[in-house]
Amino acid sequence: MTTGMNRPAKIFLSIVLICTFSISIAQPRIDRVDPPNWWVGMKWNEVQLMVYGEDLAGAVPTVSYDGVSIKRSSSLSNSNYKFIDLAINSSAKPGTVEIDLGDAGKIDFPILEREEGRSNLRGFDNADNIYLITPDRFANGDPGNDNVTGMKERANRDEPCGRHGGDIEGMRKNLDYIKDMGFTAIWLNPLLENDMQDNSYHGYSTTDFYKVDPRYGSNEDYKRLADEAREKGMGIIMDMIVNHIGSEHWWMKDLPADDWLNYPDNYVGTNHRRTTLQDPYASERDKQIFSDGWFVRTMPDLNQRNEYMGIYLIQNAIWWVEYLGLEGIRMDTYPYPDADYMTWWTKAVMDEYPEFSIVGEEWSAMPGQVSFWQRGKKNANGYTSHLTSLMDFPTQQNMVKSLIDPELRWNTWVDLYENLAQDYMYPDPYSLVVFPDNHDMSRIYTQVKENYSWYKMALAYVATMRGVPQIYYGTELLMTDNGDHCIIRTDYPGGWDGDKVNAFTGKGLSKEQKEARDFMTRLLKWRLTNSAVQTGKLTHFNPEQGAYVYFRYDNSSTVMVAMNKNTKEVELDLSKYAEVVPTWTRVKNILTGESMPVGKTMTIHANEVFILEVN
Repeated sequence: MTTGMNRPAKIFLSIVLICTFSISIAQPRIDRVDPPNWWVGMKWNEVQLMVYGEDLAGAVPTVSYDGVSIKRSSSLSNSNYKFIDLAINSSAKPGTVEIDLGDAGKIDFPILEREEGRSNLRGFDNADNIYLITPDRFANGDPGNDNVTGMKERANRDEPCGRHGGDIEGMRKNLDYIKDMGFTAIWLNPLLENDMQDNSYHGYSTTDFYKVDPRYGSNEDYKRLADEAREKGMGIIMDMIVNHIGSEHWWMKDLPADDWLNYPDNYVGTNHRRTTLQDPYASERDKQIFSDGWFVRTMPDLNQRNEYMGIYLIQNAIWWVEYLGLEGIRMDTYPYPDADYMTWWTKAVMDEYPEFSIVGEEWSAMPGQVSFWQRGKKNANGYTSHLTSLMDFPTQQNMVKSLIDPELRWNTWVDLYENLAQDYMYPDPYSLVVFPDNHDMSRIYTQVKENYSWYKMALAYVATMRGVPQIYYGTELLMTDNGDHCIIRTDYPGGWDGDKVNAFTGKGLSKEQKEARDFMTRLLKWRLTNSAVQTGKLTHFNPEQGAYVYFRYDNSSTVMVAMNKNTKEVELDLSKYAEVVPTWTRVKNILTGESMPVGKTMTIHANEVFILEVN
C-alpha cells in the first residue's frame, strides 16, 4: 500500500516499478545459430541447432516446411541458449527453412543440395603422399589480412612465436609447387579462428568452430583452396580438436551449461598419463585427471559427456567434411577426450562417409598403446574404436634411434627391425601414417645430427615402408631447429615478399638444399608409380653387418631396400633373399636411374641407401 507516503517516496517507488516492468518485458533475441546450414540427403538428418541470444528458454519454436519438422526443443541451465532438433527427411527439398521462435524472432536456416561426389567421399590411402603445413608459416599470399581490426594479436614476423602472416591464399598460389614435389594430399594445421592474446599462430586454441580465422582468409577461401587442390589431384586433410578450446572462445563469456567444461571452477591440469585408459591397475582418480584435466591453462577441457556438447562436435566435423569435400581428418590429442565419446564421434563420421579416413594422434613409442585405438582391435577391456588410422610414432622414434645409435654390430637397426615385428598388434598396419618429423618435434635433419646420409635413409624408409608417408613442410630443404616449437615451425623461404631465399623459385637455395629436395621429389614421384611400395607385401631380414634389407612386392613389381650405416661398404650375399627373389638378373636403382646386371652378391657403399626395382 502507498497510502500516506510522501511525494519523493512515491516517485522512487514508481521508478522501481517501471524498471522492474521494463526488465520483465525485455525482448528475447537471437544472436547466433550453429551450424549455419545443413544439407538434404544426409544420413545425419536430425540436426541440432544451437541458438544463442537473450532469454530464449521460454521460446517455443515452430516450423512449416515440407519434409522438415521439430523433434525436440531443449533448454539447459543457461536461458540464453535454445537447442532445436530439426528432422530433415528424404522428401525435403533444398531451400530456406523458417523457424519461428515467437517474440525472439525467426531463424532462416538454409538446407542445401549436396555437391557432386559428397555422398561417396573417399579418404587418403596408401597411394597418397601427404604434405603437412603450418599455414601461418608457409606463404603470405595476402598481406592485407595480416592484421584484422578487433582481433587480439597482430602480426609480428620478428617474434618467433608471433603471427607471421601466412594464409590460405599463400597456399593456394603454391598448389602446383606442392604437387610438383610428388604430394597428393595436404594436411593443414588448424585454420579456425584462434582469437587469443598471443601464440595464436599454431591454431590449436579454437575460439569459433564454424569460422576460419580472418587472418587466414574466409570460409569461402578455405573451400576454394580445397576445390582447386582437388582439381589438381590433391585432397585436403583438416586438423580438428574436440578435446579443448581456447580460453577466449565465445562460449567462455556465457557457458551453455554448468557442465559444459571439465573442472570449470578450479583449474586442474591433465597428468598426460595416456596409459591409464588401458592400465588394468590404474586408479579412477588418475583416469579422470587424464581425461578431464586441461591440456594447459589457456585450453579449457570440453565435457563430451554432455549430450549437447557431444552432438555439437559431431555435427561440426560432418559440416566441415561436407562443406569442403575433405579427404581426411587428423584428430589432435586423440586419447584425451572421453574415450566412449570418441567411439561415438568416429562412428558418426564414418557412418556418413564409409570410405573416409581419420587419423588420430596417440604420441606413444609403444605399439600396444597406439594400436588400442584402431578400428578392428580386440581390446582386453572391451573398448571398441572406429578410428581408421593413427600416426605411427613408434616407427618414427625407433627409426631415429636406429640411425643415431653408436655403430654396434649387434645393435644397429635392431630397434627398427623389432618395432616392425610388433605390427601384429595393429588390425591394419598399412593404414598407419609414417613420418620422419612433424610440427611438434625437431626437424628430422636436426634429429639425425645433420647427417645427410642418415637424412636420406629416413626419407627412403618412410617412402617405402608400409603405411601412408607424411612429410612436414621444409623437411625437403634440410630445415633445422633448436627444439623450440616456434623455431621448428619456421617460415618457408620465399613465402614473403623480400625473402632473400626463395624455395619456390630456387633463388638462394644452397646446393645441399636443392639436392635434398630433388632427392625427396624423385623418391615420392616414383612411389606414385609403384604399387609394390603402396600396397605390396613386406618381408624384412635380420640386420647383419650394419645393413638392413627389406622387400616390398606384389604381382607386378619387387622392390629391394638396403641401408648401410657402416663407414665401410658391405657385401650382401643375395642367396639369403631367395624366398623373395629366387633368381636375380637385373636391378634398377630408382634414385639414380641406373640399370645393372646382378650376380651372386651386391655391394652397398658406406652410409648408402639403395632402392632397387628387381627384374
